[in-house]
Amino acid sequence: MNRGGWARSVHRWTSIVFTLAVIGNFVARGLGQAEPAAWITYSPLPPLFLQLFTGLYLFALHYAGRRRSAGQGAAG
Repeated sequence: MNRGGWARSVHRWTSIVFTLAVIGNFVARGLGQAEPAAWITYSPLPPLFLQLFTGLYLFALHYAGRRRSAGQGAAG
């Protein structure tokens, strides 16, 4: 894989997990329970934090690649 390929893959899969966790949260709340279990309420947070870190890495990788390509163009 190229630079950041693993991060893109992780980012995509965690977005699917996050979406399913949020949908599950809404379903649990819609079933009429007073308050769903804490693990259902907080289940979207781990994939969200993983998305935060991979997203920031991809963001930084984009600008680091721009800086590197600009430096190579001036040298060559």
